[in-house]
Amino acid sequence: MTAAAIAAELGIAAPGAPALVGRQLEALDDAALRDAVRDVSVYARVSPEHKLRIVRALHANGEIAAMTGDGVNDAPALKEADIGVAMGITGTDVAKGAADMILADDDFASIVAAVEEGRAIFANVHAVHEEAKDDPETLEISVDTKAKVGLGEYALGGKKQNRQPR
Repeated sequence: MTAAAIAAELGIAAPGAPALVGRQLEALDDAALRDAVRDVSVYARVSPEHKLRIVRALHANGEIAAMTGDGVNDAPALKEADIGVAMGITGTDVAKGAADMILADDDFASIVAAVEEGRAIFANVHAVHEEAKDDPETLEISVDTKAKVGLGEYALGGKKQNRQPR
């Protein structure tokens, strides 16, 4: 099964969505890669260096970048991504240390479930915040909660607002 087919099955990409493999990515200069990442969400057979270029191209476009990896050489891309995801079973200690999230079961479907759960939590906190606007004490608690979990920087559309280096 190809990476694009797996991504479609998991709901990460639409069926028939474009994908890039490492050798295609290598042929792109930085400007062409910045254009390509606007339309491509699935990458296959990429090296750690490619992963880092993808993260930087997404950031150059003002996008949020998530990256997966399992090896020592993946650590720079995992660290630079907004959300670095390491494999819990096959991942090295270095990759796990650089990541923001570790997949205990090495199953990409877990990422989809985590994103769905995170969106539900965001929506709930946002709803409480909206309801609390008329009550100063509750509003203070809501704003404090959003700040502590980092939700105040993100828009529901998936673009990070006021992006600062990690």
